[in-house]
Amino acid sequence: MKRYPAYDPPEYVSWAPDPALVAAFGETVQRDPERQAIVGALDTPFLLLLYAGLLRTRLIDITLKRWVRTGVISKAWLSTGEEAATVGPVHALVRDTDYVCPMIRNSGACNEMGMPVADILRGYLGTADGPSRGRDGHYGDVARHVLPPISHVGDMIPVATGIALAGKLRSVHSHSPTLPLSHVPVVMTWIGDGSTKTGTAHEGFNFAAVQRVPAVFIVQNNLVALGTRVHQHHLPADFSDLPASYGMWGASFDGNNVLDAWAAGKLAVDRCRAGLGPAMLIANTFRMGGHATHDEREARATFPPEWFADWGRRDPIGLYEEHLKTRGVSEAVLGEVEAKVEAEILAGEADALRSREDAVPSGPTATLGVYST
Repeated sequence: MKRYPAYDPPEYVSWAPDPALVAAFGETVQRDPERQAIVGALDTPFLLLLYAGLLRTRLIDITLKRWVRTGVISKAWLSTGEEAATVGPVHALVRDTDYVCPMIRNSGACNEMGMPVADILRGYLGTADGPSRGRDGHYGDVARHVLPPISHVGDMIPVATGIALAGKLRSVHSHSPTLPLSHVPVVMTWIGDGSTKTGTAHEGFNFAAVQRVPAVFIVQNNLVALGTRVHQHHLPADFSDLPASYGMWGASFDGNNVLDAWAAGKLAVDRCRAGLGPAMLIANTFRMGGHATHDEREARATFPPEWFADWGRRDPIGLYEEHLKTRGVSEAVLGEVEAKVEAEILAGEADALRSREDAVPSGPTATLGVYST
């Protein structure tokens, strides 16, 4: 893909494929027979669908970062480097029946569930015709089964659990409580490594496990919770034991490998559909920037440069492009996909900027749809 020196992390601007990492990318799913089997059966159109999702997510981040630099918005929460941890698993869902509860850094889930690019950008602009009707930058679209994130991190876990429980209760027949739940909606949500320490997350995980709800929880371990390194708040070396502590089935995946992410998500979703209860996936990845655009310099000063150098070589889009070439996808085909996605982003940006001028929310609308006691 094109690199953008003014907005991409410097490690991505100068990115070149490391043959060992490219080989490891293809070998990752081969370590697990189940993942190997389902990835091996994927056709080229689906592989390119994943590629487009990664590009779309990255280019939305590029757009937002440019808007920050040019004063259109004050800051943005980006997923640069973590795109695969969102785009892969969400493609294991059925768009018309399943639900996602993304964090603000999982905007890729919004794209891939069908939210238009313009609506995602309108969410940041706070326009009256945006998904939040001008109220908040935490956007979603319930009609497309995308719930807006809650700014209190960790709180989406009990919300996702409640949605999954509601779907289960509505679908289970009274005469056959053990009926397979293939027709029950699966709910997917993400949580950061630091957010696993919140009380609401613990309660949600425990309740989901006890009630055996069809929910997939993805713990995005990007090594940093705001400015706190993972070893400063989590005593085990990793999160591999966390699912079992709640009695859940769990697995880890390479959060920079979209195929491993998709395969792990597919296995988790299939278990939910079979009525086997919730699943917890651990995505091991790294955020190539700050908590938001306002503290990128602070992040670079706080964390070892080796982290950025090492994870920068593992750009999830660059490695996937190289892997696709090994599977016979040509540069020309990749270029066509990128051009199509780029045109989609530019059109969405133009629509959103028009709304900024033509759809300014009026004061009285602030109380519409607000509930209080």
